[in-house]
Amino acid sequence: MEWSFRSAEELSAAMRAGEVTSAELTDEAIARIERDDKAINAICVRTFDSARAAAHRADQARARGEDRPLLGIPVTVKESYDMAGLPTTWGMPQHANHVPAADAVQVSRLRAAGAVILGKTNVPATLRDIQTFNDIYGTTNNPWDHDRTSGGSSGGSAAALASGFGALSLGSDLAGSLRTPAHFCGIYAHKPSLGLAPARGMVAPTAPALPVDLDLAVVGPMARTARDLTLLLDVMAGPDPLTHGIAYDLALPPARHERPADFRVLVLEDHPLIPTGSAVRAAVHRVAAALAEEGARVQWHSPLLPDPAEAATLYMQLMLSNAAASLPAEVYEQLRTRAAALSGDDRSLDAARLRGTVLSHRDWVAANNRRELHRHGWRQLFAEFDAVVCPITPTPAFPHNHTGGLEDRRIDIDGVEYPYFDQLVWAGMATMPGLPATAVPAGRSPAGLPVGVQLIGPMFEDRTPLRLAELLEQKIGGFQAP
Repeated sequence: MEWSFRSAEELSAAMRAGEVTSAELTDEAIARIERDDKAINAICVRTFDSARAAAHRADQARARGEDRPLLGIPVTVKESYDMAGLPTTWGMPQHANHVPAADAVQVSRLRAAGAVILGKTNVPATLRDIQTFNDIYGTTNNPWDHDRTSGGSSGGSAAALASGFGALSLGSDLAGSLRTPAHFCGIYAHKPSLGLAPARGMVAPTAPALPVDLDLAVVGPMARTARDLTLLLDVMAGPDPLTHGIAYDLALPPARHERPADFRVLVLEDHPLIPTGSAVRAAVHRVAAALAEEGARVQWHSPLLPDPAEAATLYMQLMLSNAAASLPAEVYEQLRTRAAALSGDDRSLDAARLRGTVLSHRDWVAANNRRELHRHGWRQLFAEFDAVVCPITPTPAFPHNHTGGLEDRRIDIDGVEYPYFDQLVWAGMATMPGLPATAVPAGRSPAGLPVGVQLIGPMFEDRTPLRLAELLEQKIGGFQAP
């Protein structure tokens, strides 16, 4: 029997029943990577010897009667996470030989849960792209069409899962980096509520692994089923012991509902700042129709929705002010000169990004206060609704595009070109206020590419969109192997 595309939940049950061993699962995963990854290039650092040793230990532990959430399950980890003795480069050639001495907190949690780590997955340089390629490890291809991107920045992890290289993967998300690759590769991912899962050790090369509360960015689970997302999230969630003394259980509230008919859902298909491509629009309608058919209350408009245009501008400003904080002084001065030359009535997202790079602390505080007003608006919305269904990006996976700088690229939406980074407005809808969002497969484009949507939930009620993802999987199907 072939196990490569089974869920972690199924693999655990099979190991408990004595149908397969972790050593057998691990050997099968390694054989598949050795056979298929030449064409995909998802696994950039292979840890096969240590994986086989970990699988052997897992089998011995199970024979002794032990059981842990991920005992013996083959998994992968995004390259950006520190793993003791392995390179963490973030795809930057100047850091090709950077080898941390300690595991990231989430890698430690994976190991404690009994997972078998097959290797690290490829990323874009500095994690700053919607595609995955760099000058150390090369380009990761989409398993559905090798001429297209697998997404970014967790593109290696999504491609690995879609190719059957392990059952789960650790990713991260600031600008859709969990959700976009899931959407492009036809898998599941969950962006947790901001602050739910500690990110210590998911840190750029040479920076110290400190227990910092990140603004906007999160670490999160990727999988081939909705239930597997919950399984891995439960391993990841909970405070960093460095900031909270001994780790304690973080009791997330249960899902608001168990049956689809009880859910109140707001569906969004249009954004004021960028059009939605026809393939993605069709996926949103497919999900809305499936929910309505099951008896959910589905609405397409609500005055409670915080202003999406202002939200996108705030998101770009907050995100770029963080990104620019570590720039060299001379680059920062150039940006200040360019920002000062902007017309006062330029309200484009390009202008918002440029202004964000040189935001003063005074202006950042004002932007943060506006973010709090948006959070208040979302709380009011989630008193009337349980989840919001909307796009992740305007299009399915696009052809590889490595030309020029990110600021110079364009995205083709049904034959019309738009600024490349403007497609991030949908990801920012959940990221800016810090809300949980689950990326789910929602069918295929006319060209046969996967298309996903995101289910945004109330703050710290991650189990609500995760449960809705499970119900949708039962109704419209989920992952299919390419």
